[in-house]
Amino acid sequence: MRGLIAAILIWHLAALPLAAEDGTLRLAVPEALEASGFTKHLLPRFSLKTGLRITPVPQGDDAEMAFGAEGRPVFEGPAHRWSFSHDGDPRAERFLEWLQSDVGKRTIESYTGPDGESYTANLTKARVAEETVYEGDALAGEKLSLLHCGRCHVINKKNRMNGLGSTPSFAVLRGLPEWDTRFATFHLLNPHPSFTQIKDVTEPFDPMLPSPIVPVEITLPDLEAILAFVSEMAPADLGAPLQLQ
Repeated sequence: MRGLIAAILIWHLAALPLAAEDGTLRLAVPEALEASGFTKHLLPRFSLKTGLRITPVPQGDDAEMAFGAEGRPVFEGPAHRWSFSHDGDPRAERFLEWLQSDVGKRTIESYTGPDGESYTANLTKARVAEETVYEGDALAGEKLSLLHCGRCHVINKKNRMNGLGSTPSFAVLRGLPEWDTRFATFHLLNPHPSFTQIKDVTEPFDPMLPSPIVPVEITLPDLEAILAFVSEMAPADLGAPLQLQ
């Protein structure tokens, strides 16, 4: 599932002004849909699979494609049917094809929002939950995890005495909702941006603000391998959610 990781690049670059000639597609997204966090889940996975980058922009801004009320219906939720339209760019048509593919539909339906809201891509069928399959090299992912992430995190039994007490183990992270998004976008989550470089994804460090430690330098296939490794890991038992009285 190579698209999942390349997609992460979208959200690193989305906050930056992008020139039209850089090859990035712009997607106009209504405020309600953007606020739900749904596009942060969706777009990175498409980019990882295809290598095509998409930047979300506010509805009404100049964009090659848009989610809204016009165009081809592609998914529902919550209490709204969302359609997709574009200006004829072949890359936008590829995004539409992906949205309507089995992989795209599973990606849409695997998202659960912060308030429990969900989406369905089967507009005439009942929702079917299906786990994502990660196609990276899990063995390579274990080695990469131990090498780069094992400085701070307990990865497995091989470094169980070496992690920092203030950082969660991989097994704990695996037990969290949207664990794959956390791993796929880890370079955006503090403190990682200050010392992480992903080839063709992250911007080089500012010469005036070099990495405070030996940098973590990986590629998108490396990140895909780490996702494959973690997907096969048994999640830690975090117990039942707290019940407040």
